[in-house]
Amino acid sequence: MIMRVINAEIKAACSDSESIRQTLTTLNADFRGKDHQVDTYFIVARGRLKLREGNIENNLIYYERPDMEGPKTSHCRLFRTEPGAALKGVLEQAMGVLTVVDKLREIYFIGNIKIHLDEVMGMGSYVEIEAQAEEGEMTEEHLLDQCRDMMKKLGIRDKDLVKGSYSDMMMDLDE
Repeated sequence: MIMRVINAEIKAACSDSESIRQTLTTLNADFRGKDHQVDTYFIVARGRLKLREGNIENNLIYYERPDMEGPKTSHCRLFRTEPGAALKGVLEQAMGVLTVVDKLREIYFIGNIKIHLDEVMGMGSYVEIEAQAEEGEMTEEHLLDQCRDMMKKLGIRDKDLVKGSYSDMMMDLDE
C-alpha cells in the first residue's frame, strides 16, 4: 500500500547532539531506536526517489521538495519494503544510481513530529525535524508551524539550517 504524506521539515547542522537529546527527554519524546540506514537515490526526471534500507525503517520514497532554507513542505509517496528485497537491483538496472547516503540515525517522536539525530558518513552530524500527516489530515501551514515550534524548543538557529538534501550534499562532496 502506498501512503500519501505531507511532510514539513528542516535539516540543520548539529554541534551539540547531547543538548538536543536532553531537551527531547524533557519533552517526553518517544525514542524508537538507532537505525543504520543506507539511502540509495536513483536517477529520475523530477523529484527524488530513494530506497531506504535500515534495521527499523525500510521504504521506497518518492518526494518533491523545493531546495530552500528554513521549514519547507514536500508531498511524499511511501511504499514499505522488506529488508534485503530484490527491488534495489531492479531499480539500479532500470534507472541507475545517483548517489548513496549512509547514516546512523536516532529516531524520536513527539505526536506526529519525528526528530532525527543523524551521523552521516563523510559529512558530519545533523538534526532533522519532520512534522508529518497523511494528506488531508492537517494543513501544510499547521505542519510548518509545528516544525518552527520544535526548532525553537530544540534551540536550532536559522544559521545552522541546511538547504538541500543529504543526496545533494553527498554529490557536492563527490565533485
